[in-house]
Amino acid sequence: MPWVVGIDEAGYGPNLGPLVQAAIALNLPEGDSAGWNTLKPVVRRAHEKADGRLLIDDSKKVYTRGGIEALERGVWAIATPDSHTLHEFLWSSGDVPAWGAELLAESWFDGAATVPLHIDSGAEWDASEPVRAAINNQWCGDYRLVPAPRFNRMVDEYGSKGTILGRGLIELLAALTATVPADGQPLVFACDKQGGRNFYAGLLQEAFPDGWVVAERESAEESRYRIEHLSRDISITFRPRADGDSAAVALASMLCKYLREVCMKQFNRFWATHVPGIAPTAGYPVDAKRFFAQIQPAMAKLGLITDQVWRKK
Repeated sequence: MPWVVGIDEAGYGPNLGPLVQAAIALNLPEGDSAGWNTLKPVVRRAHEKADGRLLIDDSKKVYTRGGIEALERGVWAIATPDSHTLHEFLWSSGDVPAWGAELLAESWFDGAATVPLHIDSGAEWDASEPVRAAINNQWCGDYRLVPAPRFNRMVDEYGSKGTILGRGLIELLAALTATVPADGQPLVFACDKQGGRNFYAGLLQEAFPDGWVVAERESAEESRYRIEHLSRDISITFRPRADGDSAAVALASMLCKYLREVCMKQFNRFWATHVPGIAPTAGYPVDAKRFFAQIQPAMAKLGLITDQVWRKK
């Protein structure tokens, strides 16, 4: 039974709020690396009618149909049976990484806020037990959040926001390779295309310095690689819209979107206290310009400069 790791991102295009990257690993039967056949008795896709099964799909489709509550149901199926502060949820081990320290430093971030926001975590955990049973109760994950100051500093350092996705990808590949139990099982990474890139060999060699990266295909439709000379078989595939092809990528997509939405709720709440009546923003271009123009006087009073709020690219 191979371990399939889905990797996706949310918030690459906006000018406001954090970029989120996440990876979810599922233990799936050989012959069903997509996972949809295994999960079909307990999981439905966005095009199917509500029938009691858990909705798992591309996060945009899930959010369109059920909002942040639908995202929470999917995330909490493999998260925890308990409610937590956001700080505890993000850093359950207690160790706060460098990106976490920068997120904690954001003026709008409230680590004491409780999640989930809309569902009963215990009841949802009980109801989703069949989903976990379908994957033999074997899963794990990791994520990275890049707030605006860190984002801008990395753009200045590397000259491209695409490199930020690449650095996060390298970190997630290395982290999941170290975390996922070996037991002689192959490791299959399924990734959404990273900012339209088609060539990943250099990034993968950096993520697997002890291995040898072999490119099997590099095209707009699919970029596929295998890593040789390691203690386990590792393959990595990048496809556009991979969150529709793979349940693991869909779950990673939902986790990314969920964390981004929680952050944007806090972001909008913070600015509403300083600019009464301001309409909330999702942070995407055009509306982000409107929002940023309206908060300029408040930013000046708070001593915040542009690079602390507005993402450059």
